[in-house]
Amino acid sequence: MSHEQYMQEALREARKALNKGEVPVGAVVVLNGEIIGRGHNLRESRHDPTAHAEVLALRKAGKKLKSWRLSGAVLYVTLEPCPMCAGAMLQSRIERLVYGADDPKAGSAGTLLNILQFPGYNHQVKITGGVLAAEAAAMLREFFERQRD
Repeated sequence: MSHEQYMQEALREARKALNKGEVPVGAVVVLNGEIIGRGHNLRESRHDPTAHAEVLALRKAGKKLKSWRLSGAVLYVTLEPCPMCAGAMLQSRIERLVYGADDPKAGSAGTLLNILQFPGYNHQVKITGGVLAAEAAAMLREFFERQRD
């Protein structure tokens, strides 16, 4: 499958969040062509500041592999990660991040800062941004428009 096809899976996860009244961010973790973890934002429903799509997907992937090390895996997420999620990606040792829309308020994969490729860390993550960005941004706009109404 292509980056766009896996991002479609992340967008499906984001739609689940949207339907639950959560900020619509979705993520999938892929290893050797197989989705091994899925997640969507659940901060509001779980009352948990760490229940971001990326963290939940990484946790599920780790459980599936029975390891915290996700070497060789790719994380697809609809919105550029925040600092917490970027840190979780470093800790999991994923190989690549592929994200959709830039996040001008918390983007930590190059927009505000680039935690994933900080030269002092012992691991760095490859980054591909802008994959299906328009679709991801549209879903976020839809959510925030609903919130204002």
